[in-house]
Amino acid sequence: MSKIAAQHSFHHEVAHTAIDHHTLARYNWPLPEGPVKAIVLLVHGLGEHMGRYQHVAFALQQAGYAVVGYDHVGHGLSSGKRGDIDTPYQLVEHLQRMVSDITSEHPALPLVLLGHSMGGLVVQRAAAAHPALADAVVMSSPALAAFTNPLQKLLLATLPQWLPHLCVDNGLKLEGLARDAQVVRDYKHDRLVHRFISASLAAWIVQEGIQAVQQAEAWHVPSLLMYAGQDKLVNPQGSAEFSQRAPADFLQSHCFNVMYHEIFNDPEKHVVLQKLIGWLDARYAAKQSN
Repeated sequence: MSKIAAQHSFHHEVAHTAIDHHTLARYNWPLPEGPVKAIVLLVHGLGEHMGRYQHVAFALQQAGYAVVGYDHVGHGLSSGKRGDIDTPYQLVEHLQRMVSDITSEHPALPLVLLGHSMGGLVVQRAAAAHPALADAVVMSSPALAAFTNPLQKLLLATLPQWLPHLCVDNGLKLEGLARDAQVVRDYKHDRLVHRFISASLAAWIVQEGIQAVQQAEAWHVPSLLMYAGQDKLVNPQGSAEFSQRAPADFLQSHCFNVMYHEIFNDPEKHVVLQKLIGWLDARYAAKQSN
């Protein structure tokens, strides 16, 4: 079977995990044909869903990695008010539960967390709190710093206390997603994508991004940080500062200078996937052959 035909027939199965009073949609992609090097758990960004990562999952599966993912509460096929969270640390707690389920199913395999944008922040905060949560971490354009004006800062300091579940348009300028116009059109017409964010979730993203950078010196999880130099949706300065502060023994970082926010969807996405798989193989291909 050709690679194009294989990708066309590459589909995920959706299972449902009950957590608290919510149901999260879990995506399970076909296992590699040969030995599995590691499991990669994908964690998506604000307003989107895991179905947008089909091509990333395929590239990883072809390279010998098992791939799973899930939709955050309030996103995609999962339950919950769109763009809202019940408690400030709910996204981190849900990730921890997913990790527990996956490691119990595959106790002999290393687990890698790969989070994009808000998902990158969720992964970072979970791993910072529990360094043994996963064997390694990959962050793609993580939300470590936001573009906020004085009025937005004032609202974020007050609204979460009085109206934490008030949801508004997230204000993201979709032309900044990727330099591929088709990606932007597909995003706009995707019925599972939404534009909502609650005051509580917005405050969590901003506050935890600041904390992540401030605490970067204590980062002790083997990790790869890849971010877009021309990011219009999250401030790339957060990633740049995190990479400067974090111990070089644990963090490898790469800035794709000309890319927009979704580096896995920009025209040169094959370069990003090569960087990702090369980093993973440097950790796991040798272990697999031993």
